[in-house]
Amino acid sequence: MSECSHIAELPRPEPVPRAVTCPACLAAGSHPVQLRLCLVCGEVGCCDSSPYQHATAHFAETGHPVMRSFEPGESWRWCFVDGSIV
Repeated sequence: MSECSHIAELPRPEPVPRAVTCPACLAAGSHPVQLRLCLVCGEVGCCDSSPYQHATAHFAETGHPVMRSFEPGESWRWCFVDGSIV
């Protein structure tokens, strides 16, 4: 893992998740795969293994750079800008 400049810009404490699953998948009638939590605003989205890739779409729409796994027992973070685990 590496440290990126975007980590220092994240709100502390971590934002409260806006949902318990990917609301965009539910609206589309799809099943989310591997949830992700935006560490800027708390949006919950599905990973790129899901048909709609809502977490990546959230980054593309908002520019929010860092998310973390929202799966039980996982805490790794990903920076979309740097393209690396941080």
